[in-house]
Amino acid sequence: MSARNIARFWEWGRKIICVGRNYADHAIELKNAIPTEPVLFLKPPSAYIREGSPILVPYYSSNLHHEVELGVVIGKGGTSISQSSAMDHVAGYVLCLDMTARDSQDECKSKGLPWTLAKAFDTSCPISDFIPKEKIPNPESINLWLKVNNIMRQNGNTSQMIFSIPYLINYISKIISLEEGDLILTGTPKGVSSVKEHDELQAGIDDIVTMTFKVDRKS
Repeated sequence: MSARNIARFWEWGRKIICVGRNYADHAIELKNAIPTEPVLFLKPPSAYIREGSPILVPYYSSNLHHEVELGVVIGKGGTSISQSSAMDHVAGYVLCLDMTARDSQDECKSKGLPWTLAKAFDTSCPISDFIPKEKIPNPESINLWLKVNNIMRQNGNTSQMIFSIPYLINYISKIISLEEGDLILTGTPKGVSSVKEHDELQAGIDDIVTMTFKVDRKS
């Protein structure tokens, strides 16, 4: 048994594995094809921030978007984990924002380049407090919402995900071995939009957890 505190996984976890376009309506709103297999990208652990620290707009972006997501925290590592045992590897959950420099992403996509500049910058992964697994007995049917300056922008349900959590754990672990403390971001519902300096973002999962972040610009 690990002596590390899983409730503070962001201090020592080594990977953030993100799933793009996992809600059909979000794929459509960005004029992307609905995927037939998961679209994966990575963020480094340096992307994590917690409440009290600002989301910083990267110096090269003028179109930073919010994407609210359910994050799955891995409690037991493995390779080629079966779907039937996948949930045994889950320690809990967090509410996450996948902050995206959309202008940079659009440019990368047009040139056939990786999304690293758009997705992996410092402060691009705000997270809530850790949510123990038993607090969300059915992660496939919870509501995710996000407000900007108290105006609702995103309001969706994980039942709308194209690929389920067990499917994602199986798929990812066949390619990238999962380790204790890793985080999987499961995709965002429709309603993503741009934020700017001094905006306040509030997000929540049903009545389970909420979080608030301010936006600033990197000096």
